[in-house]
Amino acid sequence: MRLDDEAESRNVEDRRGAGGGGGGGFRMGGGRSIGIGTIVIALAAAYFFGIDPMLILSGGSTGQSGSYSQPQQRQMDPRSQPQASANDQGAVFVRRVLGNTERTWQQIFRTQFNQDYPAPKLVLFSGGTRTACGTGQSAMGPFYCPGDRTVYIDLSFYRELRDRFGASGDFAQAYVIAHEVGHHVQNVLGIMNKVDAARQRMSREQANQLSVRVELQADCFAGVWANVAQKNNAKLIEPGDFQEGLNAAGAIGDDRLQKETQGRVVPEAFTHGTSAQRQRWLNRGLATGDLGQCNTFGAKAL
Repeated sequence: MRLDDEAESRNVEDRRGAGGGGGGGFRMGGGRSIGIGTIVIALAAAYFFGIDPMLILSGGSTGQSGSYSQPQQRQMDPRSQPQASANDQGAVFVRRVLGNTERTWQQIFRTQFNQDYPAPKLVLFSGGTRTACGTGQSAMGPFYCPGDRTVYIDLSFYRELRDRFGASGDFAQAYVIAHEVGHHVQNVLGIMNKVDAARQRMSREQANQLSVRVELQADCFAGVWANVAQKNNAKLIEPGDFQEGLNAAGAIGDDRLQKETQGRVVPEAFTHGTSAQRQRWLNRGLATGDLGQCNTFGAKAL
């Protein structure tokens, strides 16, 4: 990607080195129902690391309340970590990518919905940070919290994406941001509220199937962004960029992650879709640039 001419977003908050991760994971008090924000955080864990989201939701697929504490994870002392510069390469990259998504989605919203696009915030953090959806941990990977309309990302994930999943390249990194922004678009359009309401009436397996459609639509929205952004700036996308995104989508499919972490594939536990499905829906957005092609909820076959 060629981002040199891209204006940086002003909606990025840098909390790296500030700590705030707290103890050993998520705690949900008794009697509190689980909303889509907690669901998205839980799915983020499944998304990148094959963690069973039900460990976090603790019965949340049917709207039940509960309490679960993850095993204690080693917390990095922020004072022992090098302080990141606000203008380091990673931060500048994120601000430029987010800035482009803001301009591109503003264009799409004005053209298709005759309304302004309310841009999300993005928080850079290290180790852990507090969110409106609970405490976010680096081990969960990037995630979007509908409660505060914010994308959260620890930039060390990009190293994980490259080294563990074999998905390298700047467009692969941009795809990660664009996918989370895709969840924000779903939130703004009211899709997440409908999904949250529907999940309360579903079994765990049915809720997982619905979650797959949510995630595949976010992949498709990421593709739509890239298609329109390329039309607006022919120099932005370089040869091989789209393939980098497709490689990343394939690397984090449920079937591949389950096989890696569990040694077997359990389709009824899918929450994000198979590698082939993720690539298919991302590619649909990349090829068409049409939001109307991203109706995963109406698709008979994913």
